[in-house]
Order: sequence, then C-alpha cells, then structure tokens
Amino acid sequence: MLYSDIASVFDKTERTSSRLEMTAILSDLFRTLEPRTLRSVVYLSQGKLHPDFFPQKLGMSDKLVLKAISLTSGFSENEVEKLSIKEGDPGTAAELLIGGKKQTALFSEPLTVERVIKNLVLIEGSEGKDSQERKMKLLANMLHDSGPIEARYLCRIVTGRMRVGAGSMTILDALALSFAEKSDRPEIERAFNVTCDMGMVAETLASGGMDAIRNVRVKLGNPIKVMLAERLPSLSEIMERMEGTCAMEYKYDGIRVQAHISEEGVRLYSRRLEDMTNNFPDIASSLKNALKGKEAIVEGECVSVNAKDGRMLPFQEVTHRRRKHGMEDAVKDYPVKIFLFDILQTDGEDTTDLPYPERRDILSHAFNDSDNIVMSHMQTVNSAAEAETFFTKALSDGCEGIMAKSVAGASVYRAGNRGFLWIKYKKDYHSDMTDTFDLAVVGAFYGMGKRKGRYGALLMASYDREMQTYATICKLGTGFDDAFLDSMPDLLDKYKTAGKPENVDSKMIPDVWFDPSVILEVTAAELSLSPIHTAAAGVFKEDAGLALRFPRFTGKVRNDKAPEDSTSVAEVMEMYGMQKI
Repeated sequence: MLYSDIASVFDKTERTSSRLEMTAILSDLFRTLEPRTLRSVVYLSQGKLHPDFFPQKLGMSDKLVLKAISLTSGFSENEVEKLSIKEGDPGTAAELLIGGKKQTALFSEPLTVERVIKNLVLIEGSEGKDSQERKMKLLANMLHDSGPIEARYLCRIVTGRMRVGAGSMTILDALALSFAEKSDRPEIERAFNVTCDMGMVAETLASGGMDAIRNVRVKLGNPIKVMLAERLPSLSEIMERMEGTCAMEYKYDGIRVQAHISEEGVRLYSRRLEDMTNNFPDIASSLKNALKGKEAIVEGECVSVNAKDGRMLPFQEVTHRRRKHGMEDAVKDYPVKIFLFDILQTDGEDTTDLPYPERRDILSHAFNDSDNIVMSHMQTVNSAAEAETFFTKALSDGCEGIMAKSVAGASVYRAGNRGFLWIKYKKDYHSDMTDTFDLAVVGAFYGMGKRKGRYGALLMASYDREMQTYATICKLGTGFDDAFLDSMPDLLDKYKTAGKPENVDSKMIPDVWFDPSVILEVTAAELSLSPIHTAAAGVFKEDAGLALRFPRFTGKVRNDKAPEDSTSVAEVMEMYGMQKI
C-alpha cells in the first residue's frame, strides 16, 4: 500500500473539526486495510510505532529533521530553520520546500507503508556512533521519494507531533463503525483500557471480531488504564451514596504507580504510561523479593518519607526521584515507601472483575513483610461520625484526604473509568473551593516589569472528553517563583505552535500557543461564570463559560499525568455545583 494513501487520510482528518466526520474518514480507511497493516496505521495516526508504554521512542530532534529537509530540498539549513519557525512546524516546512521538486526526481521509488515502517524502525533503533547521521539519512531517503503531504506527516511522525486531531476516542469510534455495531463500542473501549494498546485492539477486532475482543484480558507487561474516583462535597453524602458502609483508605500525596512483577523482573508505570522503574529501583527490587507468588500486577502510591521517623513528606519531595541522573544519591537522599491499595492480576488470574473486598484480601496476603512495601491504611466505616474520625486521622498522619470505596458485590475495578464506586474527599473540601485542578497549558503571555523578557502568565485549559478539545478556564499568573519562571521555556517551548492548535477552544489570544502537553496543579478561591472562557460554555448561562477565580499555581508540575488526564470539563461542572452558595 502506498504511503500517500495514508497521508491523504491524515490530511483530511486534520482539515475537519467535526469528530463525526473524522470518524467516518478513518473508518473508510480502516475497512480497506489488512489487520496487520491496520495495527501499524493506527499507531502512525498517533505519531508512534508502538503503544505508549513501549520503551523505545522515535524522538528525532527538530534540528535533525531540518537537516534532513535541507539535504533533500537543496535549501540551506538556515533557510529551512527560518521557514520552520515561521510556520511553527517542521512538517509544514518540509511540505513547502520539498513538494515542488518531486516532479523532477529522477531516481525515486514508490514510498510504501511497509517501507516507511521499516525505515522508522531503523530510525528508532539507531544507537551508538554516527547514529544521528544515520537517522537523518534514513529520513532524507524517504523525503526524497515523498510528495508534499507525505513529507509533512513523515516529519511530524518522527518528532511525535502529528496534529491530526484523531484522539483515542475517535479511533475507537472508527473501529466500532468499521468492524462492529454501535452497541459494541463500550466493549471495544474496555479492551483498550485493560491493555493500553490501540493497535493490538484494532488488529484483534479486524481479524477476530467481537468474540476476540471479549476475550481480551489483563496482561502482564501491558499497563492498565487506572480507575478514577468521583467527588462529593461531604462525608455524610459519601456515606449515603455508599448506603451506610464503605471501605475508607488514606489518600496519599505521592506518585501513583502500577507495578508489573514477574520472575524476569519488575516494571513500574505512571498514570501516563511512562516507565518509572529507573526512578524507583529500590521499590522495584523490594516488590520482586517480597512477592509470594510468581507474578502480579498491583497499584500503589510512592510517597517520600522522613528517613529518621518515617513521617510522610509532601509531593514535592518524591518528585526528586524523577531525575534522569544521580539516582543512587536520590535513593539515599529521598527514601520512598509504596503504599499498595489494589491488585489487578495474580499468577495469571485477572482479578479486575472481583469485588473490592476480595481484591483487598488477595492483596493483603500477596507479599512478605518489607520495610518499604506497606498496605494502604484501610478501615471499614459504618457512619458519618466514623468517617469523620478516620478523615481527621488521615490528615494528622500527613495525607491529603481519604478514598471511600464501595464494598458491594458490583465493586469491580473499572479500568479507565470514573464513577461512584470510588469517591475521593480531600482537605480542600473544607473550604469554598472543592478541589485542586490539573490543567493543561495551552498558551503564554509575555511578562511585564520584573517578568519582562519571560513568560509572565499562562493560559490554562480543562479537557472536554466529549468533544476531545481543551477549553480555557483561567489565565494563571500567581504562584510562580523565580526558579519556575526561569524553567518555563525548557518546560514549554518544545510544544510551541505557530497558531491556535485545532483541539484548543479559546476566545483569548495569548502571545504564544502550545500543544496541550504540560499539566500544572492549580488551586482557586471559587468557580464563577465568565464571558471570556470556554469551559462548559453555554451550560449554565448563554454566552458564558466557567472560570477559576483567583487561580494560583501550587508548585506541582503533574508529569505523571497525560493531557487527557487533566481535570475534565464534566468534573469542573460537578465542582461548580458543589460550591457552597
């Protein structure tokens, strides 16, 4: 199959903002592909060769891509760089500079999907001496035989910035439209949530239909999308929702990890599917040594503790473990414990369909005693008074709140879903504002006065899961210390775009736009109606959305969360309704 056929579909999806139209365009393509090719094309549509958790990444730098464009087009590297800066995208620069020369290429060969994938695999795996030169020449070789649109997407794939607009939910919709019924959509999504491998799900559905999809189970080595909690404004409402009885656990202020433990070793994954094993080598080793069985998948919270008295320390302390170098010193300087709270597989048995009390019992017997592996503190409570006592104790022990979990027969682990089987309640809920917000940076405003020459404020957005867009909710300019202000370019500039990203819904125009990628934790006095922000636009009042009043950065950069995991517009609407009037 020619790569131009795939690139033209990417171009069509990029040109429409309609999710229904995107779904139809992708579905028309998916039906024409063999199952194995479909798997590869699904990955490519997201700028990848593999699922997110795969350790190797394409990761070519813009500088290397611009060099390949220069080599192929005949324009100088300086000219290519200037055009790329102007367009905000190396892919568009390639399209403009290379496209016009394709008519006269004398020694070209067809650019097939198979050839593209083969060369991308070589780029991904190139290491050692002269590896950068080899990567550049492999890309230049493909660009030589590409047309304008093909060149655009080749460069975007190798840099990981596709901008096609086809998110995971749209791809799932297209797969259901292509190979199943609309009513089958939830089961297809479930298969994705328990494997985090969209390409595998696509191939499985195309080759085996819904029967094969229903047989997809939790698998060691494939991270599972985490189960999420709802909110309620009071402990009494939580107890009423839980019908008078629930399990309450401490809500720890750390980094949530999912551990896949086998006889071969241990892999630790963050919520955004990053492999964090190298950040917590001590935890990985302890889990391997303490597991009684042969294999397991467990969830826990890695929390920094005081080396002298074991007291839990704030979130900022555990983030020191995210460094790339000096980990031996970090392990010694920032000791960590993992508080385990769920088990999703044990010795080949998928436990996600078991009720929470059964999973908790299995977890409590799965490990031998270890200094840095601890079961989360849990207690069954039967009244609001007991819940209040437990909550107060959680705060005094250094936690940020509690998790209330259903003990009913239906209390299964719902991967990738948010619901009232789990309800979180934090100390913030004692104030008018009911929670902190994890928001995506979509723009920046240049500073004035002491902040002149730097980014002075940021445009923040909430994720609309239904529309798959990021809706603005505040302009954030407080809570930044000098160190963070200095770090902003390194943190943000790699995501800079020439104009407003297609998936951003904004009335405000910042000085600089960014693809939604960086997540910051923000607190505020309250939520209010706003004529200039687009979160929940028109829901509570015509021509008005919701905005944070007096927003402030807490100091937490949520590297553990993907942009799609940012606080959703639906959650914002819930919190607006929970405010004390």
